[in-house]
Formats: sequence, structure tokens, C-alpha cells
Amino acid sequence: MCLSIPSKVIEIDENNVATVETLGVTRKVSLDLISEEVKVGEYVLIHVGYAMQKIDTQFALESLEVYQKIAEDMDTGKI
Repeated sequence: MCLSIPSKVIEIDENNVATVETLGVTRKVSLDLISEEVKVGEYVLIHVGYAMQKIDTQFALESLEVYQKIAEDMDTGKI
């Protein structure tokens, strides 16, 4: 099983490589496995350096809230 946190596309270069931001961390990922167009500002799910799926912005933001809550609970020892 793989856990993928929504990542926001902040830049796309001429080689179809996106710079994405995931909870404050930026990295480069290939967009070559996604058949639909991805634009700056949209959210994707990534796995081992490849964007695998574009996701709805509202769903991405809701998911990020859940991940933030989990991280906070881990920091305070609630989980």
C-alpha cells in the first residue's frame, strides 16, 4: 500500500517536469504518466518521482487538513 499526500504544482518546465510543494517541501516530478493536462496551481498525487493522478483542489485541501491534524496529534502524543 502506498500513501500519497496531495502536492501542489508550482512550476512546469519544458520537459514536462513539475516542481511540486508537499507540506512545505518542494521536489521535482515527471508529469509523463498523466494523460490529462496539468496546470500550475493544480494538485497531483505522486509516487517515486512521477505524478500519478490529478486530483480535485477541494479534495486535496481537505486531505491536507487531515494530514496536518494527524501530524499535530503525533507531536502532542495523542497517537
